[in-house]
Amino acid sequence: MEAVRDAGVVVTGAGGGIGAALARRFAAEGARVVVNDLDASKAEAVAEEIGGIAVPGDASEIVAEARDALGGTVDVYCANAGLPSAGSEAADEEVWARAWDVHVMAHVRAARALLPAWLERGSGRFVSTVSAAGLLTMIGAAPYTVTKHGALAFAEWLSLTYRHRGIKVHAICPQGVRTDMLDGAGSAGDLVLRPTAIEPEDVADALFKGMEEDRFLILPHPEVAGFHRARAADPDRWLAGMNRLQRTWEETR
Repeated sequence: MEAVRDAGVVVTGAGGGIGAALARRFAAEGARVVVNDLDASKAEAVAEEIGGIAVPGDASEIVAEARDALGGTVDVYCANAGLPSAGSEAADEEVWARAWDVHVMAHVRAARALLPAWLERGSGRFVSTVSAAGLLTMIGAAPYTVTKHGALAFAEWLSLTYRHRGIKVHAICPQGVRTDMLDGAGSAGDLVLRPTAIEPEDVADALFKGMEEDRFLILPHPEVAGFHRARAADPDRWLAGMNRLQRTWEETR
């Protein structure tokens, strides 16, 4: 893809799963890639594999270091780091706070650091790995669902606020993806997500197709569009259906 050739790209949470697939695809398309992950050894392994640069650490705090590693310019920022964050309203405050920090505030902090330079030059691309849970709702995972809705809302806000100034924003909303996060989703993930799970590389393919078509919403599972329409058209019917799924899950736990 010509638009990313020689571009400086940062991918957070890229030690495995979707993040690693994104890093590999950007590198294959000729980009210069910073690989970020909390696990330094995983970041370094992926960076070595693709000829990238490892910048391990908290995704909220690495923009300046990543920019320096890329020679002063970040062209594409992939806010991909995420947590399973299962539980109900009764989940510990720490679980809620961590989910909010990783899924929402890390994106806010990255945008805060990136936008001044992007707006000055009139270009920049922000990619948010949201999840279908941000469009819909995931049973058994209140902190995950609520904060992924927040991630989508922030991505939408960025797009509507800055698109006329050259900022492109993409929100990736897959359902199940065969990663460690799916394995950590427990029985709810097995019931709802695993039957239609795709590979991380499929998510990367969907993103690149969406970038070529200049689309905000990236749906690696096309059926999510129908679910989203049904939810908007008749919320009570959709909630009743999801409640049936909830009861099925409770009966099988």
